[in-house]
Amino acid sequence: MSAYRISDAARLLGVSDDTIRRWVDQGVLSTTGSTPTEIPGEALAARAVAQAGAAPDPTDVLSSARNRFVGLVTRIQADTVMAQVDIQAGPHRVVSLMSAEAVRDLGLEVGSLAVAVVKATTVIVETPRG
Repeated sequence: MSAYRISDAARLLGVSDDTIRRWVDQGVLSTTGSTPTEIPGEALAARAVAQAGAAPDPTDVLSSARNRFVGLVTRIQADTVMAQVDIQAGPHRVVSLMSAEAVRDLGLEVGSLAVAVVKATTVIVETPRG
């Protein structure tokens, strides 16, 4: 299971370290119980989805720009051949269709850190080594 230090969790959610600490104190985010404090990836992914729903995109612009979205895997739907992987990157939900084998090879699970590389209609998912 993936877990993130407070500073990494804050960066991924686009908030301050103090906000993460307050959410932990308020019971909004759970911790692993380890020292230094770590947030379970699954809890962070759930918070990313909840936070994204509360902050609509204020722009009214369509874009075909190529982008890299760093975020958390929030859902994986897989059968024996294909899989759908949802990534919450700040306020952006990115969906990738890939082979179920690729999901296994990348070690993807809800809460995993991932990078969605978007070009036209293709989404490639990358994970950090180690």
